[in-house]
Amino acid sequence: MCDHGEKKMKCDIILAGVGGQGILTLSYAIVNACLDEGYNVLQSEIHGMSQRGGAVYAHLRISDKKIYSDMIPKGRADIILGTEPLEALRHLDHLTPEGKIITSSVPVKNIIYPDEAKVLDELRRHGALLLDSTDLARKAGSIKAQNIVMLGAVSRFLPLKTLKMYIKKLFSKKGKEIVKINLLAFDLGLITKCWEI
Repeated sequence: MCDHGEKKMKCDIILAGVGGQGILTLSYAIVNACLDEGYNVLQSEIHGMSQRGGAVYAHLRISDKKIYSDMIPKGRADIILGTEPLEALRHLDHLTPEGKIITSSVPVKNIIYPDEAKVLDELRRHGALLLDSTDLARKAGSIKAQNIVMLGAVSRFLPLKTLKMYIKKLFSKKGKEIVKINLLAFDLGLITKCWEI
């Protein structure tokens, strides 16, 4: 799990989802909060074909010390944050034995999807923490806020205090109501108990 204390931090995170789910938005918020709070951070991202729902993922390396590579080696990720369960599962070989998988329980079936029960069973074997991001985003006011729900969920494992400020910055041009919806989505992700399936 991420190692952090008073101004100390070492955390390697993989963000995984499909095109259109806002992986790069999540990355923006976390990276900028890290920089704002004095941490070193490197980011590497792969963009799938968002029109076809291709895989999109980002590696985020956060530390109070110098970081030499933006790619997380296999077996070294502290957290896999998934906006979709199958995409979270695809990165399992990167997780440390003590690492956490935090993912939406809601599949995006834009491909010939494997048996959903088997995907969830495999996640269960690895102690994944799951949230119904669709339901929580709907409660916040927009199904499009699912990624921000997941940002709220992962924030409980990160010592970052300025994430909400970057949510405001991200959505301020879209109006106060959109900002309000996304802040509520963050809070719902933060306070809702993740469940181990």
